[in-house]
Amino acid sequence: MHPHLAAADTAATPIVFVTPSDWEKAAQSFGNDALCYAKATGFEGKAGTVALLPGLGGSIDAVLFGADPASDPMAAGQLPGLLPDGTYRFSTKLKDDALATLAFLLGAYRFTAYKTKPAPRKLALVPGPNVDAADVARIASAITQGRNIINTPANDYGPAEIEDTIRRLASCFNASVCSIVGDDLLTHNYPMVHAVGRGSVRAPRLIDMTWGDPSHPKVTLVGKGVAFDTGGLNIKPDAAMLLMKKDMGGAATAIAAAEMIMAAKRKVRLRLIVPAVENSISGSSFRPGDILPSRKGITVEIGNTDAEGRLILGDALALADEEAPDLMLDFATLTGAARVALGPDLPPFYTESDALAAQIAASGDSVADPVWRMPLWKPYDSMLSSKIADVNHVSSGAFAGSITAALFLKRFVEKTAHYAHFDVFGWVPATKPGRPEGGEPQAARLVDRLVAERYGA
Repeated sequence: MHPHLAAADTAATPIVFVTPSDWEKAAQSFGNDALCYAKATGFEGKAGTVALLPGLGGSIDAVLFGADPASDPMAAGQLPGLLPDGTYRFSTKLKDDALATLAFLLGAYRFTAYKTKPAPRKLALVPGPNVDAADVARIASAITQGRNIINTPANDYGPAEIEDTIRRLASCFNASVCSIVGDDLLTHNYPMVHAVGRGSVRAPRLIDMTWGDPSHPKVTLVGKGVAFDTGGLNIKPDAAMLLMKKDMGGAATAIAAAEMIMAAKRKVRLRLIVPAVENSISGSSFRPGDILPSRKGITVEIGNTDAEGRLILGDALALADEEAPDLMLDFATLTGAARVALGPDLPPFYTESDALAAQIAASGDSVADPVWRMPLWKPYDSMLSSKIADVNHVSSGAFAGSITAALFLKRFVEKTAHYAHFDVFGWVPATKPGRPEGGEPQAARLVDRLVAERYGA
């Protein structure tokens, strides 16, 4: 049971969803004194506000919550920040009770690992009769894991700790894990992963987890695991480096999605691949102008060491593509250009398949985990040309940065039937319903729904 879920027979305070046009009627149903009290407090049913209607002995008889679930299915995620400790239940019939319950749990998340005396909360929700509490808890648990990964500072969470997380997850679901570390990356032909990570005292690695029946459709998730990104020799300015603990946000998304898939026992053969590095600065750091070999055999000219994520993903995607999975998805906090285009809340994704794009968009909409398709515009491929190598890994101009990064990655995928790349932000800059400020494994819930829709629940 999730810590913020209560048993169905637990006594609970009702929460009534109201709007400015109907809140008075809802308040009146609890008595005239309740209506008068709500008016006296200035409650008007506005979105994101609550009225705590008093009961006998100082108890709370009911909660009026200003929200329109039809327009914002995650609205209930605001409630943990508005309610005192207690046990509650939704008394309003909602379009999607399960999503509202999940929003409540996600909104209750707090990252307190580094608080010496974190303020304890005793806040719980009784799920409605039509809600599969175990399934909601499955999703909330995986999102919590993903958020914790991103929020943990880099001094305590490097490439080895990313591997530890994946190994702990594998042990819970009888999955197998192998890892290639340090100079062994060269022996096993992952030269770009090695080049990006060799400047750090924390050894780079390629982590490879498999789970499920080998006869089932193969689904592969690849996540960018840059534990911290200084920018390398093209060092970032201080303001741009402050949030770089989140540069493993792609790995966090892939790990969270993998946990959901395994916990739901989906009928797929799942593979999780995470190239994990720290892009640091030392005498052994790779340089602008270097030419790197790759697992695919493509030679890559380095235009900027701060575009390291696509390099490690290139080797990882080439590995994944070798077994031609039915579905391959990669996730990376890859470009600032994606944020300029679509902001922090709406990650772009890229695929050549119109059918897969439609499924991805529909899955995101159904679970309020939105994404937006962007084009793999082939004429821009010339922006990655190199005079001395097969390709430069960054664009020759200032435009279309997210598209050219996706075009670079596409070079490493040939055999996979269905492939999509997600350029996620991995962070919520200001608290929103169900999404507290901080790390967020964007698109993980979408992937869980997508896999269920494609391969059966």
